[in-house]
Amino acid sequence: MRRDDATRLRHMEKIQPMDDTQIRVSGIEALNKALGPAAALRFLTLLHREPTDYVEISRRLYEGQTLEQIFERAREN
Repeated sequence: MRRDDATRLRHMEKIQPMDDTQIRVSGIEALNKALGPAAALRFLTLLHREPTDYVEISRRLYEGQTLEQIFERAREN
């Protein structure tokens, strides 16, 4: 196991389950940090304005991963 993977696993063990409000707040904070406030707002607006192809998003998100890897991560979370 690589060092960054081990660090990530230790971090995941410390994460407590979140309710819907906490997930929304954390998600918006992550968007702001990654994109900046203007681009984060633009991104959120795009989600409401245009239909989203969740199948395509899933394909890209899980590309190159086996079902076992995906299910293992789900079990961990």
